[in-house]
Amino acid sequence: MTRTFATEYDGVEALVAAARQLRHDGHRLLDAFTPFPVARLDDILEVKPSKIRLVMLVAGLIMAAFAYGLQWYSSVVNYPLDVGGRPLNSWPVFMLVPFEVGILTAVISGLIVFLAKCGLPALHHPVFDIIGFERASQDRFFLLAAASVADEQGNALRHALEQTGAISISEVWSA
Repeated sequence: MTRTFATEYDGVEALVAAARQLRHDGHRLLDAFTPFPVARLDDILEVKPSKIRLVMLVAGLIMAAFAYGLQWYSSVVNYPLDVGGRPLNSWPVFMLVPFEVGILTAVISGLIVFLAKCGLPALHHPVFDIIGFERASQDRFFLLAAASVADEQGNALRHALEQTGAISISEVWSA
């Protein structure tokens, strides 16, 4: 089990400088908690782009193709009806249901993937136990870092965090 520390800073510049220094030293940065988005942290924390859009596209297209195929099969092969001399395979008639079902499936799959990637519905995280963490949504900036496997006790990480000029350093206990 690696040791994890949450460090509190009083400004954006201090947080970004600390994150750069810790990344340069080879420590693992897990997350940052700020009252507003800080774009410079995305590159430092190595935030990977989300794959939710791709999952939504693939699920929507597969379900739309299935719905179109089901309508085509039922109208052309299984129960053909000649109404007014129209062709049995009239694709404009079949487009409404696949569109609607594809959109519905894309939304549901996106919601499921979003909840899974966020770890929801987890109502508690050990970082919430830190005294003063509620100020992360007001005027404080927190950085969550984990000790590397080589630094089992977390001494090097704690020393590096002390060098960054943090207001407070708290160890986060996880189960």
